[in-house]
Amino acid sequence: MRKMRDKERTLGRQKRRETRGKGQARGANFPGTAERPSQRKQVFAAALKRVNGELRRLHNLAARTANVEAARKALALRAASFVPYPSAGSTANEGKVPRLSTRRRKIVTGARIGRVSQATKVAQAIRDARGA
Repeated sequence: MRKMRDKERTLGRQKRRETRGKGQARGANFPGTAERPSQRKQVFAAALKRVNGELRRLHNLAARTANVEAARKALALRAASFVPYPSAGSTANEGKVPRLSTRRRKIVTGARIGRVSQATKVAQAIRDARGA
């Protein structure tokens, strides 16, 4: 198909050169203008475009199939590398025991906690009474 398209293109170019007076005639068996070879060339070019598209589609389909097969094979190899260990099941030990803190516990009574806030309240009341 490419050869036929190229032949028509060559004939059309030659005919155009003849009409401009820049080229010699190719022979007596090719009469007419450059229109007919140009039309035939367009037909062959369109057909060649369709064939190329179909070849590209088939190539992409084959490549996609090969990629899917390779991915499945890689996944199977990856899955085979994992060793299924059995679960530990129930054990006799309760697990880690929390260690007691070595810091001394400071036990502060509630009365001592409240005395600071009460002292603040009393001091504020004294200041308020003085200003009035």
